[in-house]
Amino acid sequence: MGRITWRKAVTASAGAVLVAAAGTVAAMPAAAAATGCSVNYTVTSQWQGGFGADVALTNLGDPVTAWTLTWSYSAGQTVTQAWNTTLTQNGAAVTATNVSYNGAVATGATTSFGFNGSSPGGNPAPTAFALNGVACTGGTTPTTGPTPTTGPPPTTSPAPGAAPDVTVTSATRYQTVDGFGAAVSIWGGAWSTAETQTLVGTGAGQLGLSIVRTGISPVSSEWPAQVSALKTAKASGSNVKILASPWTAPAAWKTNNSRINGGKLKTDYYDDYANHLNSYVQYMRGQGVTIDVTSVQNEPDWHPAYDSMDWSGTELQTFVREQGAKVQNTRLMVAEAVNMNYGYTDPSLTDASARANVGYIGGHLYGTEDAGRLRPYALAQQYDKPVWMTEWNFHEADGNGSNIWGNPSNQAVWDETLDDIMRTVHKSMESNWNAYIWWYGKRYYSFIGDGEAAYGTTAGAPLKRGFAFSQYAKYVRPGYQRVALTKSSKAAPLEVTAYQGGGKLTLVILNRSTSAVSNAVFQAPQNVTKAEYYLTSQTANAAAQPTGVSGGQVTVTVGARSISTLVLTL
Repeated sequence: MGRITWRKAVTASAGAVLVAAAGTVAAMPAAAAATGCSVNYTVTSQWQGGFGADVALTNLGDPVTAWTLTWSYSAGQTVTQAWNTTLTQNGAAVTATNVSYNGAVATGATTSFGFNGSSPGGNPAPTAFALNGVACTGGTTPTTGPTPTTGPPPTTSPAPGAAPDVTVTSATRYQTVDGFGAAVSIWGGAWSTAETQTLVGTGAGQLGLSIVRTGISPVSSEWPAQVSALKTAKASGSNVKILASPWTAPAAWKTNNSRINGGKLKTDYYDDYANHLNSYVQYMRGQGVTIDVTSVQNEPDWHPAYDSMDWSGTELQTFVREQGAKVQNTRLMVAEAVNMNYGYTDPSLTDASARANVGYIGGHLYGTEDAGRLRPYALAQQYDKPVWMTEWNFHEADGNGSNIWGNPSNQAVWDETLDDIMRTVHKSMESNWNAYIWWYGKRYYSFIGDGEAAYGTTAGAPLKRGFAFSQYAKYVRPGYQRVALTKSSKAAPLEVTAYQGGGKLTLVILNRSTSAVSNAVFQAPQNVTKAEYYLTSQTANAAAQPTGVSGGQVTVTVGARSISTLVLTL
């Protein structure tokens, strides 16, 4: 996909009867009969000569066991790539049919698919669709009257002085946000230019990551592999930071003479290791890539049969104190322990000489919540050291490896994304952590697909988990500061954090309950000149939603089982 230059999503709702090209609509079996439907067609991204689109089909009639959706283009658009559907085109007429896992659509249920296309001229959205030969009118009786609209119920402006449900108090401030991110492949191939732009860009259909994590190979000949992706990230995003993490020192410097299975760094090689890290930073600097943060060690407490190295907290303290200053033009991080184990960071924080060489505290989320450490790290806050969660990889929804990840309507995937992944992002922000970095950005269970056939994703195409994560990453930008808020009983089901920066007040809202919170009133500390509201749910991908504004109050309806972002320009 090319770089996006057009940033406004276009949405069309189906209404008038579709006139399809001859020979493109086949007779439907009785089991697939339909009596009513609505369609939400959204252009999610657009670039010179091309576009990306999502289609959400809602069955308003009897249940169907298979579906075919048809429409026509009016400006020469051509579909080039599709996911979660089999899509064909004959002239202007397009036919999309279900794939093996999404043919059954119950009454009131929605199924979604997406595609990329070329647009040689303009790109007007189609205005007429048909499900299994029946026009989608937004009801159960086809009409040729005015086109109905789809989406959430309208939101009214709050009455002057309405009792607020969420009140932001910006005078009380917490941590400054450094960003939200993901890792490039540590041992495999790099992101392409288009993939990198999708992940770090802040335009339509892009995910807005502001931190990219990469590995430091013990073999310098492998360092060039990620240069292009990292340069693109710096150029295509906004204030993107690069975190570099080593998994091991060269084998000859270690007590087990191996890259794998742990083994300690020999003490007489501490200076060589510091020079090794410095050489990497300077090499990347020479390639035009600033390494903002350099970790001393990835997971010093985990010794698997792949690249790894063992450290104790006191050994890390000694290295940082005696060798840390040799790593120039970057800030050091210690120590990325598996479960944010303070035993690997406290020694460096309590040693004034070591602490002077430490810029950041890092840790991983594996087991952290169970260990009681998904909370503020008091010692790091005492010494003003930002805390970054630098890795978590969780994907149990696939069970035995079922082909579910490319299906945006899959319930298990959405439940895991909302209740596990996004919930921990929320809790990490409430814990005053400064950054949250997921594992690989490109993987079938992550933010963009990797094209692995067994899991049904399209390489480079944004996934549901990516859109959900973008509700933080895209709108809570580096340098924003978390601020205080209070909630009414009506807002009790909502998990909300608020951030101020860049002339904006941004609230990220998780509603993990099964009921919408209608016409929730958000009170800003001053008058609001503009309100934007975006929501991701099982059926929507960072989709714009209606707002009502009156002075310093904004009213929105927070959908059930959703994550959403309210951006207020003050």
